[in-house]
Amino acid sequence: MVTVGMLLGIGLVALGLVLTPGPNMVYLVSRSATQGRRAGLVSLLGIAVGFLAYLVAAVAGIATLFALVPPLYTAVKLAGAAYLGWLAWQTLRPGGRSVFTPAPLPPDGTRRLFVMGLTTSLLNPKVAILYGSLLPQFVDPARGHVAVQSLLLGLTQILVSLIVNALIVLTAGSLSTFLVRRPGWMRMQRYVMGTALAGLAIRIAADRSRAATA
Repeated sequence: MVTVGMLLGIGLVALGLVLTPGPNMVYLVSRSATQGRRAGLVSLLGIAVGFLAYLVAAVAGIATLFALVPPLYTAVKLAGAAYLGWLAWQTLRPGGRSVFTPAPLPPDGTRRLFVMGLTTSLLNPKVAILYGSLLPQFVDPARGHVAVQSLLLGLTQILVSLIVNALIVLTAGSLSTFLVRRPGWMRMQRYVMGTALAGLAIRIAADRSRAATA
Protein backbone atom coordinates (compact mmCIF):
# COMPACT_ATOMS: atom_id res chain seq x y z
CA MET A 1 0.00 0.00 0.00
CA VAL A 2 0.99 3.65 -0.16
CA THR A 3 3.41 5.02 2.41
CA VAL A 4 3.35 8.33 4.27
CA GLY A 5 6.28 9.43 2.13
CA MET A 6 4.34 8.74 -1.06
CA LEU A 7 1.35 10.72 0.22
CA LEU A 8 3.56 13.62 1.29
CA GLY A 9 5.29 13.57 -2.09
CA ILE A 10 2.12 13.79 -4.14
CA GLY A 11 0.74 16.32 -1.66
CA LEU A 12 3.73 18.62 -2.21
CA VAL A 13 3.43 18.26 -5.98
CA ALA A 14 -0.27 19.08 -5.77
CA LEU A 15 0.45 22.11 -3.58
CA GLY A 16 3.09 23.40 -5.99
CA LEU A 17 0.77 23.03 -8.97
CA VAL A 18 -2.27 24.58 -7.34
CA LEU A 19 -0.24 27.61 -6.21
CA THR A 20 0.98 28.34 -9.74
CA PRO A 21 -1.44 30.25 -11.97
CA GLY A 22 -3.42 28.29 -14.50
CA PRO A 23 -6.91 28.12 -16.01
CA ASN A 24 -8.54 26.85 -12.81
CA MET A 25 -7.09 29.60 -10.62
CA VAL A 26 -7.78 32.35 -13.15
CA TYR A 27 -11.39 31.25 -13.55
CA LEU A 28 -12.03 30.86 -9.81
CA VAL A 29 -10.53 34.27 -8.96
CA SER A 30 -12.46 36.04 -11.72
CA ARG A 31 -15.72 34.27 -10.93
CA SER A 32 -15.46 34.81 -7.17
CA ALA A 33 -14.43 38.46 -7.47
CA THR A 34 -17.21 39.33 -9.94
CA GLN A 35 -20.08 37.14 -8.73
CA GLY A 36 -19.29 36.26 -5.12
CA ARG A 37 -18.07 33.37 -3.02
CA ARG A 38 -21.06 31.11 -3.66
CA ALA A 39 -20.47 31.27 -7.41
CA GLY A 40 -16.80 30.49 -6.83
CA LEU A 41 -17.60 27.48 -4.65
CA VAL A 42 -20.10 26.08 -7.17
CA SER A 43 -17.46 26.47 -9.87
CA LEU A 44 -14.96 24.73 -7.60
CA LEU A 45 -17.34 21.78 -7.29
CA GLY A 46 -17.29 21.44 -11.09
CA ILE A 47 -13.49 21.58 -11.05
CA ALA A 48 -13.41 18.81 -8.42
CA VAL A 49 -15.57 16.57 -10.62
CA GLY A 50 -13.09 17.19 -13.43
CA PHE A 51 -10.29 16.00 -11.13
CA LEU A 52 -12.27 12.85 -10.37
CA ALA A 53 -12.77 12.18 -14.08
CA TYR A 54 -9.02 12.33 -14.67
CA LEU A 55 -8.42 10.13 -11.62
CA VAL A 56 -10.82 7.48 -12.94
CA ALA A 57 -8.95 7.54 -16.26
CA ALA A 58 -5.63 7.13 -14.44
CA VAL A 59 -6.94 4.21 -12.38
CA ALA A 60 -8.34 2.65 -15.56
CA GLY A 61 -4.86 2.40 -16.98
CA ILE A 62 -3.72 5.63 -18.60
CA ALA A 63 -0.30 5.11 -17.02
CA THR A 64 -0.04 1.73 -18.73
CA LEU A 65 -0.97 3.33 -22.06
CA PHE A 66 1.82 5.88 -21.69
CA ALA A 67 4.26 3.12 -20.74
CA LEU A 68 3.32 1.11 -23.83
CA VAL A 69 3.50 4.14 -26.13
CA PRO A 70 6.50 6.23 -24.96
CA PRO A 71 6.15 8.85 -27.75
CA LEU A 72 2.64 9.67 -26.49
CA TYR A 73 3.98 10.12 -22.94
CA THR A 74 6.73 12.40 -24.26
CA ALA A 75 4.26 14.40 -26.36
CA VAL A 76 2.00 15.02 -23.35
CA LYS A 77 4.92 16.20 -21.24
CA LEU A 78 6.32 18.51 -23.93
CA ALA A 79 2.90 19.95 -24.75
CA GLY A 80 2.30 20.60 -21.08
CA ALA A 81 5.74 22.18 -20.65
CA ALA A 82 5.09 24.44 -23.64
CA TYR A 83 1.74 25.48 -22.21
CA LEU A 84 3.23 26.28 -18.80
CA GLY A 85 6.00 28.24 -20.54
CA TRP A 86 3.37 30.25 -22.41
CA LEU A 87 1.59 30.99 -19.13
CA ALA A 88 4.91 32.11 -17.62
CA TRP A 89 5.49 34.48 -20.55
CA GLN A 90 1.97 35.88 -20.29
CA THR A 91 2.59 36.55 -16.59
CA LEU A 92 6.12 38.00 -16.87
CA ARG A 93 5.90 39.98 -20.12
CA PRO A 94 5.62 43.78 -19.92
CA GLY A 95 2.00 44.66 -19.36
CA GLY A 96 1.15 41.12 -18.29
CA ARG A 97 -1.90 40.62 -16.13
CA SER A 98 -1.80 39.20 -12.65
CA VAL A 99 -3.96 36.18 -11.94
CA PHE A 100 -5.54 38.30 -9.20
CA THR A 101 -6.68 40.93 -11.69
CA PRO A 102 -10.14 39.49 -12.29
CA ALA A 103 -11.54 39.37 -15.78
CA PRO A 104 -15.13 40.64 -16.04
CA LEU A 105 -17.57 37.75 -16.28
CA PRO A 106 -21.36 37.93 -16.71
CA PRO A 107 -23.41 36.42 -13.87
CA ASP A 108 -24.33 32.78 -14.48
CA GLY A 109 -26.79 30.36 -12.90
CA THR A 110 -25.81 27.43 -10.71
CA ARG A 111 -25.88 24.84 -13.50
CA ARG A 112 -23.74 26.91 -15.85
CA LEU A 113 -21.29 27.72 -13.05
CA PHE A 114 -20.84 24.00 -12.39
CA VAL A 115 -20.47 23.16 -16.10
CA MET A 116 -17.96 25.97 -16.65
CA GLY A 117 -15.90 24.78 -13.69
CA LEU A 118 -16.00 21.20 -14.98
CA THR A 119 -15.03 22.27 -18.52
CA THR A 120 -12.17 24.44 -17.26
CA SER A 121 -10.83 21.51 -15.24
CA LEU A 122 -11.11 18.98 -18.07
CA LEU A 123 -9.33 21.29 -20.52
CA ASN A 124 -6.59 22.27 -18.05
CA PRO A 125 -3.22 20.92 -19.31
CA LYS A 126 -1.77 21.05 -15.79
CA VAL A 127 -4.36 18.52 -14.62
CA ALA A 128 -3.69 16.28 -17.63
CA ILE A 129 0.04 16.36 -16.90
CA LEU A 130 -0.52 15.64 -13.21
CA TYR A 131 -2.58 12.51 -13.80
CA GLY A 132 -0.91 11.42 -17.01
CA SER A 133 2.76 11.73 -16.12
CA LEU A 134 3.37 12.86 -12.54
CA LEU A 135 0.95 10.67 -10.56
CA PRO A 136 2.20 7.38 -12.13
CA GLN A 137 5.73 8.20 -10.96
CA PHE A 138 4.62 7.88 -7.33
CA VAL A 139 3.09 4.43 -7.87
CA ASP A 140 5.20 1.44 -6.78
CA PRO A 141 3.93 -1.90 -8.20
CA ALA A 142 5.90 -3.74 -5.51
CA ARG A 143 3.63 -2.26 -2.84
CA GLY A 144 0.39 -3.78 -4.03
CA HIS A 145 -2.44 -3.07 -6.42
CA VAL A 146 -1.52 -0.20 -8.73
CA ALA A 147 -5.15 0.96 -9.12
CA VAL A 148 -5.63 1.26 -5.35
CA GLN A 149 -2.39 3.19 -5.00
CA SER A 150 -3.39 5.53 -7.84
CA LEU A 151 -6.79 6.10 -6.22
CA LEU A 152 -5.35 6.98 -2.80
CA LEU A 153 -2.67 9.23 -4.26
CA GLY A 154 -5.18 10.93 -6.54
CA LEU A 155 -7.63 11.54 -3.70
CA THR A 156 -4.80 13.12 -1.71
CA GLN A 157 -4.09 15.48 -4.60
CA ILE A 158 -7.77 16.37 -4.91
CA LEU A 159 -8.02 17.11 -1.17
CA VAL A 160 -5.00 19.44 -1.28
CA SER A 161 -6.31 21.21 -4.38
CA LEU A 162 -9.80 21.66 -2.95
CA ILE A 163 -8.52 23.14 0.31
CA VAL A 164 -6.21 25.63 -1.41
CA ASN A 165 -8.74 26.57 -4.09
CA ALA A 166 -11.47 27.04 -1.47
CA LEU A 167 -9.20 29.48 0.37
CA ILE A 168 -8.58 31.30 -2.92
CA VAL A 169 -12.33 31.54 -3.55
CA LEU A 170 -13.04 32.85 -0.04
CA THR A 171 -10.31 35.51 -0.21
CA ALA A 172 -10.31 36.37 -3.93
CA GLY A 173 -12.23 39.63 -3.59
CA SER A 174 -10.24 41.10 -0.70
CA LEU A 175 -6.90 39.86 -2.09
CA SER A 176 -7.61 41.34 -5.52
CA THR A 177 -8.49 44.69 -3.91
CA PHE A 178 -5.34 44.58 -1.76
CA LEU A 179 -3.09 43.93 -4.77
CA VAL A 180 -4.79 46.43 -7.10
CA ARG A 181 -4.18 49.17 -4.53
CA ARG A 182 -0.51 48.19 -4.21
CA PRO A 183 1.16 48.01 -7.66
CA GLY A 184 4.49 46.95 -6.15
CA TRP A 185 2.91 43.89 -4.53
CA MET A 186 1.08 43.15 -7.78
CA ARG A 187 4.35 43.16 -9.74
CA MET A 188 6.07 40.97 -7.16
CA GLN A 189 3.17 38.49 -7.26
CA ARG A 190 3.42 38.31 -11.05
CA TYR A 191 7.17 37.75 -10.99
CA VAL A 192 6.97 35.04 -8.32
CA MET A 193 4.15 33.24 -10.12
CA GLY A 194 5.76 33.61 -13.53
CA THR A 195 9.14 32.38 -12.32
CA ALA A 196 7.55 29.36 -10.62
CA LEU A 197 5.71 28.51 -13.84
CA ALA A 198 8.85 28.84 -15.94
CA GLY A 199 10.78 26.63 -13.54
CA LEU A 200 8.08 23.97 -13.62
CA ALA A 201 7.97 24.08 -17.44
CA ILE A 202 11.74 23.62 -17.69
CA ARG A 203 11.73 20.77 -15.19
CA ILE A 204 8.97 18.90 -17.04
CA ALA A 205 10.61 19.44 -20.43
CA ALA A 206 14.02 18.26 -19.14
CA ASP A 207 12.62 15.18 -17.39
CA ARG A 208 13.72 12.01 -19.19
CA SER A 209 11.94 9.51 -16.95
CA ARG A 210 9.48 7.03 -18.39
CA ALA A 211 5.91 6.43 -17.28
CA ALA A 212 5.44 3.90 -14.50
CA THR A 213 4.11 0.51 -15.57
CA ALA A 214 1.31 -1.35 -13.83
